[in-house]
Amino acid sequence: MYIQGVDLVGGYGGSDVLKGCSIGVDLGEVAVIVGPNGAGKSTAMKAMLGMLSIREGMILLDGKNITSLSTQDRIAAGIAFVPQTDNVFTGLTVEENLEMGAFLREDDFSSTLKTIYDLFPVLCEKRLQFAGELSGGQRQQVAVGRALMIKPSVLMLDEPTAGVSPIVMDELFSRILQISRTGVAILMVEQNARQALNIADRGYVLVQGQNRFSGTGEALLANQEVRESFLGG
Repeated sequence: MYIQGVDLVGGYGGSDVLKGCSIGVDLGEVAVIVGPNGAGKSTAMKAMLGMLSIREGMILLDGKNITSLSTQDRIAAGIAFVPQTDNVFTGLTVEENLEMGAFLREDDFSSTLKTIYDLFPVLCEKRLQFAGELSGGQRQQVAVGRALMIKPSVLMLDEPTAGVSPIVMDELFSRILQISRTGVAILMVEQNARQALNIADRGYVLVQGQNRFSGTGEALLANQEVRESFLGG
């Protein structure tokens, strides 16, 4: 796998939230992490980005151990992250938000900007509007677009469809699939487990910081225990 968290143990303060879980995804794939609240889903993702120190285990990127790298260095290595909340600058325009995403780049990023406007046409329409005036779904598109400005090899999304309507959710998932088809590895934490596993190449069910189930999205959807315990039957 292109990016992997192997046997991760760690948490906040003195208590471990992650208790040996392993997650990962390959280029051009979508991997989804699901599970009950408090299972360590977002914590595992933050560990991958270096926002959380792990006591045991390691993070591999393209076969290299990056466990000791800072968050900034991991971003420079091509890992982009979209948090669930506070993920846009509300006082800046859509275009200014996207330009902020290119802060590590020293080249001309206008072609990347065009690619993002092609992917999210509504952002092109509203590029001079303040992000704070947009709907929840449109803000989410801004956040994903900004993350794509560094041309990442890995895109990590924390609850990308939280609080949006089913129609907007379907549209976001469709765009996420489009992004993965360009060769980007996508790792996603998602509460809408059934819909997310529907588009996933890989799925991980975490419970209390450990892997309870893992497999293809299709296999997890077909697993009766997964369906009854985590997908509402």
